[in-house]
Amino acid sequence: MEWAVIVAEDANFYRHEGIDVTAIRNALRYDLEKKRFARGASTITQQVAKNLFLPREKTVTRKLEEIYLAKRIEQELTKGRILELYLNIVELGPMVYGIGHGARYYFDKPASTLTPRECAFLAAMLPGPQKVYNPYRHLDWVLKRSDMILGQMRQKGILTEAEYRHALVEMPDIGGMQRKVDRSFAGKVRKFFKNLFGVFR
Repeated sequence: MEWAVIVAEDANFYRHEGIDVTAIRNALRYDLEKKRFARGASTITQQVAKNLFLPREKTVTRKLEEIYLAKRIEQELTKGRILELYLNIVELGPMVYGIGHGARYYFDKPASTLTPRECAFLAAMLPGPQKVYNPYRHLDWVLKRSDMILGQMRQKGILTEAEYRHALVEMPDIGGMQRKVDRSFAGKVRKFFKNLFGVFR
């Protein structure tokens, strides 16, 4: 899961000190061309800073605060701790925060049992889990992006060729939430009839 997120969100995570200067320069150039905040270029550390300490609105001031906090975080915490924080607070849907919650919400399983495809699938949602990369609305987009993440993980040697090929043909079962609803409904039905028959005894 850690490598799927790094590949998807911040390929230079272990090489930078909180900010990726090249990515920021390219994003600024792109934003100036579009005349709006179209591309963020935030590192994982910047996203931790933003999610923990800053408001949501996109302003130049907030971006500068984010950069300052990211540098401070890198001075105070290890890369492992920063990544742990990110994995525990990242948004993966409406009121779904953290990889553990995401694994249970979408796949009805603990994060420790996620397959490489499922890890790439969750990582693929990160740019916009409620809109653009919401798997219940745009499953094909999430699958396409997760294919790309798996390919990059293979190129970097994170996955073997066999693991990569197996992951590509796996279709994620995102019925975790529906199964919870079904179980909850079935439990209520059983309780209703149990109480009903108890009345007639």
